[in-house]
Amino acid sequence: MDSSQTPHQSIQDEDEISLLDLAETVAERFWLLVFGPLAVGLTALGVSFLIPPTFTARTVLMPPQAQQSAAASLLQSLGALGGVAGAAAGIKNPNDQIVALLKSRTLSDRMIERFDLMKVFNAKLRQAARKALEGSVRVSSGKDGLIVVEVDDKDPVRAADMANAYIEELSRLMGGLAVTEAQQRRVFFERQLKEARDNLTQAEIALKSGGIEADIFKSSPAAAVTAVAQVQAQIAAQEVRLGSMRGYMTESAPEFRQGLVELQALRAQLAKLEATDRTMPGDAGGDYITRFREYKYFETLFELFAKQYEIARVDESRDGAVIQIVDPAVVPEWKTKPKRALIAVIATLAAGFGLLLLVFVRKALSNASQDAETAAKLERIRRAIGFRTRKA
Repeated sequence: MDSSQTPHQSIQDEDEISLLDLAETVAERFWLLVFGPLAVGLTALGVSFLIPPTFTARTVLMPPQAQQSAAASLLQSLGALGGVAGAAAGIKNPNDQIVALLKSRTLSDRMIERFDLMKVFNAKLRQAARKALEGSVRVSSGKDGLIVVEVDDKDPVRAADMANAYIEELSRLMGGLAVTEAQQRRVFFERQLKEARDNLTQAEIALKSGGIEADIFKSSPAAAVTAVAQVQAQIAAQEVRLGSMRGYMTESAPEFRQGLVELQALRAQLAKLEATDRTMPGDAGGDYITRFREYKYFETLFELFAKQYEIARVDESRDGAVIQIVDPAVVPEWKTKPKRALIAVIATLAAGFGLLLLVFVRKALSNASQDAETAAKLERIRRAIGFRTRKA
């Protein structure tokens, strides 16, 4: 280096020489870097015409919408059971549930059997057919509340048929499941009603075994006993409600704390009624009164559950067709894949980058071979690689 040059000037000269070397290298291989990628791009474009086209059919549906049911007004008057119905429903986002059902294994198996997809996908195992079907179907839920089902297939008619069949199979699957709020309430109160009916029957048998008919007690001045039984039934229902609420909210939630306050008030009312009952004359107490109280208790529970069950059935029948098709799938007229222009562009850019990198690497090796020390290292590397290759 000339002593008159500063280090900064020397670095600038080296950078300029490096840039000039790169430009010289590109200029020497200019036609290769231009026509090479173009040839690869044209070849990729030609090959893309050999790929069978894929068509996409699209159907749009609207899932069940949350609405005010006929049970809402009665739930306000039956506070002890209002939370039970809410806990039984538990549907937070119907769209997510519908999407999960569309992607379920049961629905996939029905589609495989319906369209004989084992042969279509040339699959020997059911699991392989499920994987192929999963790659051909896309289910998405948008912010507009609608669910979109898209099916890819080489046959446009089959793509449209499969997209529409997904909605039909979904309706069949939901018909056998308690999915909507009304369906879940109906199933819940159906179980509770059966249990209350059995208990009421046993209480009535126990009451009649004492020689006293229920009609006699109903006409007698046993209002205090009836009130005690009704409050006990309300307390039992409130405890069921709180137990259900613990499954989806914390004990510090305002609704849960309000339920505790209502339960304490009912227990206080029961204690007051029981204190009054103990002061009644002897002929009003005894074993018959205990049996009658149990009878009235289960009778009240049965009436509460029966009302809720009937209302849930009405709401379930009102739901009707829970799946509403906004846009049924039609036979697609345009292919969606392969995207030939995109394939050609990507192949051209990839080939250009690869050739440019190859040219620079060869130039760097050529320059390095001119240095004796570097050339010796490269020769040792070649020998080591050649020796290992022959040994292998």
